[in-house]
Amino acid sequence: MEALIEQRKTSRSNLSWPVSIWVPEANRFFNGRSCNISKTGVFIRLPITVPIRTGHTVELNFPRTVALAKEKGQFARIKSGKVVRIDRKSVLKDAEIGIGVAFD
Repeated sequence: MEALIEQRKTSRSNLSWPVSIWVPEANRFFNGRSCNISKTGVFIRLPITVPIRTGHTVELNFPRTVALAKEKGQFARIKSGKVVRIDRKSVLKDAEIGIGVAFD
Protein backbone atom coordinates (compact mmCIF):
# COMPACT_ATOMS: atom_id res chain seq x y z
CA MET A 1 0.00 0.00 0.00
CA GLU A 2 1.30 3.41 -0.99
CA ALA A 3 1.17 6.31 1.46
CA LEU A 4 0.28 9.76 0.14
CA ILE A 5 2.42 12.66 1.29
CA GLU A 6 0.75 16.04 1.70
CA GLN A 7 2.40 18.51 -0.68
CA ARG A 8 0.23 21.58 -0.21
CA LYS A 9 1.99 24.69 1.01
CA THR A 10 -1.14 26.69 1.84
CA SER A 11 -4.52 25.76 3.29
CA ARG A 12 -7.45 25.18 0.95
CA SER A 13 -11.02 26.37 1.24
CA ASN A 14 -13.97 24.40 -0.09
CA LEU A 15 -15.52 26.32 -2.96
CA SER A 16 -18.04 24.98 -5.45
CA TRP A 17 -18.12 27.59 -8.22
CA PRO A 18 -18.53 27.41 -12.01
CA VAL A 19 -15.24 27.64 -13.91
CA SER A 20 -14.44 27.88 -17.61
CA ILE A 21 -11.06 26.46 -18.54
CA TRP A 22 -9.25 27.34 -21.76
CA VAL A 23 -7.20 24.42 -23.10
CA PRO A 24 -4.89 25.77 -25.85
CA GLU A 25 -4.19 22.30 -27.24
CA ALA A 26 -7.92 21.88 -27.94
CA ASN A 27 -8.35 25.56 -28.92
CA ARG A 28 -11.52 25.89 -26.86
CA PHE A 29 -13.12 26.39 -23.46
CA PHE A 30 -14.57 23.63 -21.27
CA ASN A 31 -16.96 24.18 -18.36
CA GLY A 32 -16.34 22.67 -14.95
CA ARG A 33 -16.76 23.36 -11.26
CA SER A 34 -14.20 24.14 -8.58
CA CYS A 35 -14.05 21.91 -5.50
CA ASN A 36 -11.48 23.76 -3.42
CA ILE A 37 -9.08 26.66 -3.82
CA SER A 38 -6.06 28.25 -2.16
CA LYS A 39 -3.69 31.13 -2.90
CA THR A 40 -1.51 28.78 -4.95
CA GLY A 41 -3.96 26.53 -6.80
CA VAL A 42 -7.38 25.01 -7.38
CA PHE A 43 -8.97 21.58 -7.80
CA ILE A 44 -11.61 21.41 -10.54
CA ARG A 45 -14.06 18.76 -11.76
CA LEU A 46 -14.43 18.49 -15.55
CA PRO A 47 -16.20 16.18 -18.01
CA ILE A 48 -14.11 13.15 -18.98
CA THR A 49 -14.13 14.37 -22.60
CA VAL A 50 -11.72 17.23 -21.81
CA PRO A 51 -8.38 16.49 -23.54
CA ILE A 52 -6.05 17.49 -20.70
CA ARG A 53 -2.68 16.23 -19.50
CA THR A 54 -0.36 16.92 -16.62
CA GLY A 55 1.94 19.77 -17.62
CA HIS A 56 -0.61 21.61 -19.80
CA THR A 57 -0.82 25.35 -19.20
CA VAL A 58 -4.44 26.49 -18.93
CA GLU A 59 -6.42 29.68 -18.35
CA LEU A 60 -9.16 29.63 -15.71
CA ASN A 61 -12.14 31.99 -15.78
CA PHE A 62 -14.08 32.35 -12.53
CA PRO A 63 -17.30 34.28 -13.26
CA ARG A 64 -18.37 36.97 -10.80
CA THR A 65 -21.82 37.92 -9.63
CA VAL A 66 -23.27 41.08 -11.20
CA ALA A 67 -22.78 43.04 -7.95
CA LEU A 68 -19.13 41.98 -7.65
CA ALA A 69 -18.51 42.65 -11.34
CA LYS A 70 -19.79 46.21 -10.91
CA GLU A 71 -17.52 46.69 -7.89
CA LYS A 72 -14.41 45.17 -9.53
CA GLY A 73 -15.08 46.34 -13.08
CA GLN A 74 -14.78 42.88 -14.64
CA PHE A 75 -17.17 39.97 -15.05
CA ALA A 76 -14.56 37.27 -14.46
CA ARG A 77 -11.44 36.61 -12.43
CA ILE A 78 -8.89 35.16 -14.84
CA LYS A 79 -5.92 33.08 -13.66
CA SER A 80 -3.44 30.97 -15.55
CA GLY A 81 -1.72 27.90 -14.25
CA LYS A 82 -0.23 24.49 -14.90
CA VAL A 83 -2.02 21.16 -14.54
CA VAL A 84 -0.09 19.30 -11.83
CA ARG A 85 -2.46 16.40 -11.14
CA ILE A 86 -5.26 14.47 -12.80
CA ASP A 87 -7.63 12.39 -10.66
CA ARG A 88 -9.64 9.78 -12.56
CA LYS A 89 -11.36 8.16 -9.54
CA SER A 90 -14.83 9.46 -10.52
CA VAL A 91 -14.69 8.52 -14.20
CA LEU A 92 -17.09 5.58 -13.96
CA LYS A 93 -19.29 6.96 -11.20
CA ASP A 94 -19.74 10.57 -12.35
CA ALA A 95 -18.18 10.71 -15.85
CA GLU A 96 -15.81 13.37 -14.51
CA ILE A 97 -12.12 13.87 -13.95
CA GLY A 98 -10.54 16.12 -11.36
CA ILE A 99 -7.54 18.29 -12.09
CA GLY A 100 -5.20 20.12 -9.77
CA VAL A 101 -3.93 23.41 -11.19
CA ALA A 102 -1.05 25.38 -9.68
CA PHE A 103 -1.44 29.10 -10.37
CA ASP A 104 1.35 30.94 -12.20
